[in-house]
Amino acid sequence: MSITNDHIYSSIVIGAGFGGLGQGAQFVQEGVEDFLILERGDDVGGVWRENTYPGAACDTQALVYCYSYFLNLKVSRLFAGQEELQGYLRSMVEEFGLGKHIRFGQNITATEWDQDRRLWTVHTADGSQFLARSVVAAWGQLNVPNIPDIPGIGSFEGEVFHSSSWRHDLDLTGKRVASIGSAATAVQYVPEVAKIASNLTVFQRSANYILPRDQYVFTAEETAAFLADPELYLTKRQEIHELREAGFERTRRHSAASEEGVQQARQHLESQVADPALRAKLTPDYDFGCKRILRSDDFYPTLTRDNVDLVTEKITEYTPRGIRTADGVEHEFDVIVYATGFKSHAFQGSMRVAGRDGLRLDERWGNAPEAYLGITVDSFPNLFMVYGPNTNLNHNSVVSMLEAQHRYIAQAVEYIAADETRVLEVDRGVLDDFNTHVQQELDKSAFSSECSSWYKNEEGRVINNWSGTVNEYRTHTQDLQLEDYLQLAAAGSGK
Repeated sequence: MSITNDHIYSSIVIGAGFGGLGQGAQFVQEGVEDFLILERGDDVGGVWRENTYPGAACDTQALVYCYSYFLNLKVSRLFAGQEELQGYLRSMVEEFGLGKHIRFGQNITATEWDQDRRLWTVHTADGSQFLARSVVAAWGQLNVPNIPDIPGIGSFEGEVFHSSSWRHDLDLTGKRVASIGSAATAVQYVPEVAKIASNLTVFQRSANYILPRDQYVFTAEETAAFLADPELYLTKRQEIHELREAGFERTRRHSAASEEGVQQARQHLESQVADPALRAKLTPDYDFGCKRILRSDDFYPTLTRDNVDLVTEKITEYTPRGIRTADGVEHEFDVIVYATGFKSHAFQGSMRVAGRDGLRLDERWGNAPEAYLGITVDSFPNLFMVYGPNTNLNHNSVVSMLEAQHRYIAQAVEYIAADETRVLEVDRGVLDDFNTHVQQELDKSAFSSECSSWYKNEEGRVINNWSGTVNEYRTHTQDLQLEDYLQLAAAGSGK
């Protein structure tokens, strides 16, 4: 049944993960109350709701993986697990009264800009329509699972699933399990699966730089001290932030800091893997930082277990019994798990986003998404993105980036809400100048080096990562500059 809500919201936020809830909390703090958060799932959390695989945790220290205005004072450990992070977000909903703003089960299929009314119409799969002066897209970068196209994909007779849809109903005890992929997700679940599987085979396309995780569990006394005196928490938080900001130099190609990172990763590998043949397979052949730098204390030791194998030969096809590799060997399994990441370049997923003059966002972008400050795109008035193109990090907490974006977007939404004739559409020249600068800086970065990573498109252009530090990004986004935006005529289609 089609339901049309004629109420015009100041803003509609798409998604109730870290990005969407943070935007809602920022709105509340700024006094913007007429907003709606539309979430396709049945609970908040985003990636921390979806990814429940064994060992799921954040590889950024929890003290900086939270908002400055809502500290995770009940933190249990330095690198928090999935349940704790989703719990933090649920607490955020309660603290800022976001529950009344959230509608679950809203699968958005399209958003369209009405040039005459200067409004966005948001369409959902059940036929509902919502109207808003502005839209904040908090759809994230890592939400559409990537399944590699390998011959015979449907022929395997065993169980198959992606790590983001973990089969908790499937007991892996005594099973022969394959992990296709060995990066950020696999390094967390592989040690857990290896404890119960009869055999676990890890298929690795390329080795990763892995640094020690050095997990630390806070005592009850330490957590109580944080709750009693948040300044203790803030002091540790600032220390971690500064340490990680300094770590940005490690992403500079061929820098002394980069070489230091290489040596630290190699020492970690050598201290945990004695077999020279296995160690060689686990040694990267590309620049430090070209791919995501991982943290784990137990992945390497797991690969030395008798019931675990590491296979580096290319997968050529699936068979009814398992997987065949380029050397002709057929590996037999009961279960195959994909740890193959996400389609990180399709920011809007399958959603149709139509801007001014009906231009679609996927047409505007092609295979090279770009946005001014990673937030807004020409021809898409009053549309703002959280965690948009070129705002991902490899050295610090992305939550710090989100918070900077939320504050900037709140300024924009307040400006638009003050006068129904106001429209903010970034000048294409401003966007081009910004993106040229970002790409020039990225050319100096290991992100642009020769390796295959989710940071880059097919042509090697880095479209996911930010080119500088968090502090530099905060400076860029501190104040809304109206001169960066077009002054649109009444029809919404001219300068």
